[in-house]
Amino acid sequence: MARTLCAWFPDWSLRRSDAPPDRPVQVVGSDGRVTAADIRAHEAGVLTGMRRKEAEAICPTVITLDADPAAEAASFEAVAAAVETLVPRVEVASPGLLFVPIAGAVRYYGGEETLATRVVGEIETAAGPGGRVGIADGPFAARLAADRAIDDPLVIVDTPGFLAGLDVGVLDGEELADTLRWLGVTTLGELAKLPRGAIASRFGPGGLTAHRLAAGEDRPPIPREIPVDVIVEERFDPPLFDLEQAAFIARSLSDHLHDRLFPAGGLPHLVVVEAVAGDGETRSRTWRSPHPFTASELAERIRWQLRAWVESGGVPGGMTILRLIPGDLSDRGRQLALGQDAASEDEASRAIARARAIVGPDAVLTARQQGGRNPAEQVRWHRWGEDAPAAEHDLAAPWPGRLPGPAPVLVPPVPRPLEVEWDGGFPVRVRLGSRWEPVLSWAGPWRDTRRWWNGDAPADRYQVVTSAGAFLCEVREGRTWLAGVYD
Repeated sequence: MARTLCAWFPDWSLRRSDAPPDRPVQVVGSDGRVTAADIRAHEAGVLTGMRRKEAEAICPTVITLDADPAAEAASFEAVAAAVETLVPRVEVASPGLLFVPIAGAVRYYGGEETLATRVVGEIETAAGPGGRVGIADGPFAARLAADRAIDDPLVIVDTPGFLAGLDVGVLDGEELADTLRWLGVTTLGELAKLPRGAIASRFGPGGLTAHRLAAGEDRPPIPREIPVDVIVEERFDPPLFDLEQAAFIARSLSDHLHDRLFPAGGLPHLVVVEAVAGDGETRSRTWRSPHPFTASELAERIRWQLRAWVESGGVPGGMTILRLIPGDLSDRGRQLALGQDAASEDEASRAIARARAIVGPDAVLTARQQGGRNPAEQVRWHRWGEDAPAAEHDLAAPWPGRLPGPAPVLVPPVPRPLEVEWDGGFPVRVRLGSRWEPVLSWAGPWRDTRRWWNGDAPADRYQVVTSAGAFLCEVREGRTWLAGVYD
């Protein structure tokens, strides 16, 4: 593997203006788990991957911030640009983490240590102290070398000997590491000594990848050229200034790129994003992933990069061309589930994308399930094609007083008045338009005390069935309201 330099800022997501300097701070991702924590939070017992509520219980004084990878990528652009002044072909893996193949640069600067020392100086000028730099064979070993650059911001290693003593826990996949330990294989060196065929037979593709990494081989490149016509681009006349519109086009381009790459036999591990500004200047940035980019992952990286360029003033006169150039093609291809209709899925995605272009991104939404007592609380809406936000209410909580299933298929944003005739506390007729429909059956009431401490009036909820349909009703302060319609 070619020698690779890794520059890593482990605290990059904590470098934000709303992080108080004198309080423990943690950053939580969209899945509700901790993605980063400062030294105060770590000392209190907060660990990466821990659930938010668990972390807040361990450290009640911790300040919780929602992850904002787009803003983190925008601010990291200054670091990538600083490294690029010394070495071309900077590859950004995620906000706070980049790789650079350095074979040519080492010859130019006269040695790895000389080059790495200059890189350390550039990143400290761009972002201050706290960055770690590691050099090894391939991105995997270089990242682990940077992880050990604690007392000294620079670590250069001989890859086979360095990897041999590392615990198997550094591999992706906790289940794989646990199984290897159970078998008595505790280090990467012990794993590398095992026959590769036996590992592949026992653990499959994941085990084969782990064995290659343990042997210092990283992922072997695919000796196959990507056809030139697979490069995709979009031209804008007049130039494009709207970042939201550019992000939407990025999703369409990433889908188109994947469609074009399928006949070539795989998906890219590396994509170059190019933007041509109105003044003719071309900005370029390379994004790398340890696994093949999916369409949604690639679209996300493009949105991050476009925001970084816009906020740094790097697209003067608007954008006239957006271009995607794939590289480092994977041989994994696309694995379809049994009975999966890929053509229908792609056609549906394109239809939704066309509708989104007409009515705007805020008018095409999708939902994720969450906890709550009322149907309106049990859904969290977000834009189609974007990552789902964290749930506001825990789905696994007991929620006493929750309505029994099935849930209504239609829930108005605001409950609407409904005329119901009652006899002795029982619903007997419902007014639908100009006619009254007799109640065939009903269930309830379910008492909802709401936020009584704020003065909210309690409500009784009923399920009412008529010949024209079934409805969820709320009765509060003597009036009846339509809260949902059942299928």
